Amino acid sequence: MEPDDASAATSASTHPVIDVEALAAFLDGEYAGIRDLVRTNLAAHSSVLEDAERLDTDAFRERVRDVVVEMAGTGQTGMGFPAAYGGGDDVGASVAAFETLAFGDLSVLVKVGVQFGLFGGAILHLGTGRHHDAYLPDLVAGRLLGCFAMTETGHGSNVQALGTVARYDGESQEFVITTEGDAARKDYIGNAARHAELAVVFAQLEVGGESRGVHALVVPLRSGGEVLPGVEIEDDGRKMGLNGVDNGRIRFDGVRVPREALLNRFADVTPEGAYVSSIDNPNRRFFTMLGTLVQGRVCVGGAGVNVAKVALTLAVKYAVRRRQFEASPGSEERLLLDYGLHRRRLLPLLARTYALHFAQDVVRGQLHEVFSGHEDDPRARRRLESRAAGTKALGTWHATRTVQECREACGGAGYLAVNRFAALKADSDVFTTFEGDNHVLLQLVAKGLLTDHAGEFEDLDQLGVVRYVTGLAVETVIEKASVHKLLERVRDLLPGGDAWDREAGLLDSEYHLAMLRYREEHMLAGLARRLKRGVDRKRDPGTVFSQVQDHVIALAHAHVERLVLEAFVDALRTLPDGGNKVALGLLCDLFALSTIETDRAWFMEHGRLTVQRSKAISREVNDLCGKVRPLAVDLVDAWGVPSEMLRAPDLLG
Repeated sequence: MEPDDASAATSASTHPVIDVEALAAFLDGEYAGIRDLVRTNLAAHSSVLEDAERLDTDAFRERVRDVVVEMAGTGQTGMGFPAAYGGGDDVGASVAAFETLAFGDLSVLVKVGVQFGLFGGAILHLGTGRHHDAYLPDLVAGRLLGCFAMTETGHGSNVQALGTVARYDGESQEFVITTEGDAARKDYIGNAARHAELAVVFAQLEVGGESRGVHALVVPLRSGGEVLPGVEIEDDGRKMGLNGVDNGRIRFDGVRVPREALLNRFADVTPEGAYVSSIDNPNRRFFTMLGTLVQGRVCVGGAGVNVAKVALTLAVKYAVRRRQFEASPGSEERLLLDYGLHRRRLLPLLARTYALHFAQDVVRGQLHEVFSGHEDDPRARRRLESRAAGTKALGTWHATRTVQECREACGGAGYLAVNRFAALKADSDVFTTFEGDNHVLLQLVAKGLLTDHAGEFEDLDQLGVVRYVTGLAVETVIEKASVHKLLERVRDLLPGGDAWDREAGLLDSEYHLAMLRYREEHMLAGLARRLKRGVDRKRDPGTVFSQVQDHVIALAHAHVERLVLEAFVDALRTLPDGGNKVALGLLCDLFALSTIETDRAWFMEHGRLTVQRSKAISREVNDLCGKVRPLAVDLVDAWGVPSEMLRAPDLLG
């Protein structure tokens, strides 16, 4: 590793001056107040970081429970619930609070998510007044703890195939809940092993011998701390991380609950045993029910981004105090961040974290608009579901990658538990499969692109997507993509006749956007062609879809990266001129060009990059890393990670 003295010296003398306080306010946005409340609560409970290492599993679970209940008392966990039940009537604020909570111990974060997001959210969004009156006041206050019993040992992402059954007994006007085999046991259920008194149980509803699909019911698990008859609970035991959360397995053996236990916002059973629903189509009813729970994906995606912020704050601050090797005999050893390779490792990740921050702002805003009723129509909901799925996937994958890179960038010190990386890595790794496996979520994103969010969206499984697309004229999909127009737009942005070989124009945001849009639309048209070609050859639609899944994921990834860049560019436009705007402009360029560089093989294969221009992009990325280097500490400070959460004596001194 050779230090880049000239680049560091030049950038140090010319770099913009960041107003950290103003930038922090810009990043916190309209929810600065709730974010500061969460930061204050995190600082007050900072000892939980040490407790995670010194307490045994049982004691740490109790400690996490106590912290969650105390936080509930401050109002931070109830912001998304109606004011009539002790909440804050602000869905956006509840997501902002959850995101900020990710600066601290992640067992606390997940316990909050299970209690108030999953359990509480299911009762709020799937239930009606009778359920709200019965449960929400104590739930919001933290006096009533519950769990969200959806996932089964044999069924994870495929919720429609769940094996738990709830049969209606007309004589007693009760539902009888039964676990039919080990594959149907509820598994990995947070709060189940120790603390939950109630569960929202997702089960196949049977009424009069007829299956009505998956519905949710409120089922008691414990009374006075004792497990109730007919309920069997098994502790999942120690996990890779998050051992402050009591995950468990649940079985039901003929457990009876009253008819009113059915969460009946979208369907009900009358006392006489008639099934009624305002949504006739069973698939649409199922997806409408699950769509109300999209807040969980939005929250987990935002939490992943904030985990990355903690890791980068530690690694960047370490890199400006840790010295390694002298440039010449007898000279002072150089700071890690003055080495080009070290900058290359950390600063594109920093830029991507900022980009994902602004993308999260967009999806949080869409969630708030839909759930507050300002824009609650089917198209808006489908757009939200798709964007939430994609942002969650990219945000949590980014967290996993960033934590690992930052740990390595801190050497042996990063491997010590006291310096936080052990917990960050172990506790956040599961985010990539929380609220849906990321690969499954990206297939949902691609499904929306292929069907253009058509009215048939809710009814299409993978085979339906193939049939839908092949029923269209492929030329229509290609025309929609407008790839040729995009290509001309890219060329127009660059000077000269043979513009692909010029370095000018590399820092034009319109060029960046055009490149990412071209990639997305080209992939969309190509995928449509492959699907149609397979079916035209009389091949099984399921086989056709399976063989193009790599293309499906690549398309969805390209689509979401384009949305992320658009969010960054749009946010940048709202900033007043000054040092902060210049600094974020450098980050935006760095994010865009490093994204193009990472996928340079695709762009070169499809004629969008020459060898010369590809090399020019790499040179520009290196130059941007040099320009961002003197700004790096201010940029991570603007995230506002509480100093009490940066418990890393070997890294920060």
